[in-house]
Amino acid sequence: MTQFISSLVIYFVGDLVAQSIAEPVPSEVATEEGEEKGWVQEWSDNRDWHRTGRSLLIGGLSSIPAYKWFLWLGNNFNYGSKILSLTTKVTVNQLLFTPIFNSYFFGMQSFLSGASFPEVIERIKNTVPTSWINSCKVWPAITAFSFTYIPIQYRSIFGGVIAIGWQTYLSLLNQRAAAEEEAEHEAEQGNVKEARIEQRGEEREGQRQKCAA
Repeated sequence: MTQFISSLVIYFVGDLVAQSIAEPVPSEVATEEGEEKGWVQEWSDNRDWHRTGRSLLIGGLSSIPAYKWFLWLGNNFNYGSKILSLTTKVTVNQLLFTPIFNSYFFGMQSFLSGASFPEVIERIKNTVPTSWINSCKVWPAITAFSFTYIPIQYRSIFGGVIAIGWQTYLSLLNQRAAAEEEAEHEAEQGNVKEARIEQRGEEREGQRQKCAA
């Protein structure tokens, strides 16, 4: 239960921070009575709570499997050499857990947003490689530090603090990918529409030439 609640807090805070970073500068919005909204109401109105709900669901579903994974990782690959043990743990984590988890996170974000299966695959392709490369710059050192200096009972707390920042990054990356995909789809639809108009024009011109003949 502790791991589940901790995961919900991490995903909740991470998503809200990401939304706060990405949001435009808020303007003064008046209520129906002509009075300005309070900052709490205005802050709440500027949040995408459906997106936050998706993040909570994704975090809740992954909390126990992720906890079990790190327990298993901590209990295995323990060799006589600490350097070999740490290197193996970090390598296994980066090659197995990270790409699988990131695919789950971005895929679920897209799926829960109502995307089709091809769109889910597109989101994964647009985000997982970038997130994996950037995770290699951050998590190996954090994982090594955690296994070396942090007692096992405090590792989840330590990881949770770091994870808030990382979750913020994942949320920002997901939102950026969603915006880019939407722009691409709109451009494609515009091109299709223009092609249809051009085709109709050619057909009409052909009919006119036949009539003239």
